[in-house]
Amino acid sequence: MRRLLLLAPLLLFTVGCGVVESTEDEATDTAREVARKAGERLYGQRPRTAEEVGRSASGIDGVEVLRMTGTSTHDGDGVDVVVRTSGLAYDGWLDPEEVVVRRCFALRVSPKSEWRADPRDVDCPDSPPLTFAPPPEPPRLPYEELRARLPRVPEGGRVDEAEVRRTLAALDLHPAIRTEVKADGGRVGVLLLVKGNGFDPQDCLLARVDPGATEVWVPPRIHRMPGEGGCTVGNALDPKPSPH
Repeated sequence: MRRLLLLAPLLLFTVGCGVVESTEDEATDTAREVARKAGERLYGQRPRTAEEVGRSASGIDGVEVLRMTGTSTHDGDGVDVVVRTSGLAYDGWLDPEEVVVRRCFALRVSPKSEWRADPRDVDCPDSPPLTFAPPPEPPRLPYEELRARLPRVPEGGRVDEAEVRRTLAALDLHPAIRTEVKADGGRVGVLLLVKGNGFDPQDCLLARVDPGATEVWVPPRIHRMPGEGGCTVGNALDPKPSPH
């Protein structure tokens, strides 16, 4: 009878509160949360290659990339990334002991992926973390060269669009730099643009050749954000007002 009385509080605790989670399980949950947050960082609709996904994942604190499957986010099932993360928990009350675990999870990066999807528990591959080369540097836009070579037309003169186009051709621009020229109302606008990633500010130069004035400038950062219309030849001809 006495043993039953002693066990009764333990049974009530077990039934009422469930089985107490082990310290290792707590640490594993922490590691899983790191992987889940990595999945949030990788989530998006923008097409990316497996190399780009892997590079992004490897740059997240506490994440190691061990395996990549797939070629790009928009091909087939997308890109599967196996990552290894660490979790920490404490065992004991009076003199707690630190328990650290390392666990592996699979993340899928695809337009069909769900936001905050739970990472899948997987066995860790027996291989070192993958390394990724840094992304190529974007080509430099020739601000000084463009300003020096664009024609200066005197007041009352006529701007020759063909001469502006010949000037751009003579700059021998990097193939990744897109150019656009447009004449309007006696003026000629010029755009030099490096394709962006759809999220960060675009890299562009604007120029306008007017009778009496030739200008070259970089639009403000806020105007170079995707959707703001700052990196367009129209903005070269009729600039947006400066942000306050």
